[in-house]
Amino acid sequence: MTNKLKYFIGNWKMFGDFASFKIIHKINQYIQNNKIQKKNRIVLCVPNILINFFIKKLKNKSIYIGAQNCHHQQDYGPFTGGVSARMLKKMGAEYIILGHSENRLEGETPKLIKKKIISAHNQKLNVIFCIGESNKEKRSGKTFSALSKQIKLSLDKKTNFNKIILAYEPIWSIGTNKIPNSNELEKIIRFIKNNIKKNFKTKKIPKVLYGGSVNSKNIKILSSIYEIDGFLIGGASQSVKKFIDIIKKYYK
Repeated sequence: MTNKLKYFIGNWKMFGDFASFKIIHKINQYIQNNKIQKKNRIVLCVPNILINFFIKKLKNKSIYIGAQNCHHQQDYGPFTGGVSARMLKKMGAEYIILGHSENRLEGETPKLIKKKIISAHNQKLNVIFCIGESNKEKRSGKTFSALSKQIKLSLDKKTNFNKIILAYEPIWSIGTNKIPNSNELEKIIRFIKNNIKKNFKTKKIPKVLYGGSVNSKNIKILSSIYEIDGFLIGGASQSVKKFIDIIKKYYK
């Protein structure tokens, strides 16, 4: 176990309403009562309509609230249904998930993701940039090349590496209860960090999280991998018990 700061980031996806504040409140209380905020960063990325409501309702906030995506446009514009990074920042969001595989499958390209990252950084938002290979790419031995391509096409030397976290989330793992084995995962996380260091000549190597079927049953296996700086948690983050159990069992 290590004392370095660990991230536990929940992605609520299309879940929640105003009554769901009780989930946020109970998680916040747990963090405060157990005094673990100094060694953890807890972030919950929720639907846009809930961001400002949750932030205003939270008292003595020990967790952070984030968004799940944004429009690439910097300012206001004729984009029906679009929400810009500027709007999210004004709502109180501090983090944002970009490049999630679900959005990529809907047609989001690396070029578009790059524009969104720039827009988010211009608003001083912390970006959680998702990358991951498909099952086909994994089976054909193209994991590293797929990850390298996603990084190369969405980041550049002007990227603010102080405000970006990478989340390795293999597409084949999401919602399947399957995760890479420890040796494989260790090599992949190390590859991502080395790729950033080598290709962007930055002294600030971003944190790299693991996401994909993270739960209280496999967290002990994942906790043994030093290179992992935290976790992007999907469905389990929608439950107070499941989310807190992941944090508890990580430290057992």
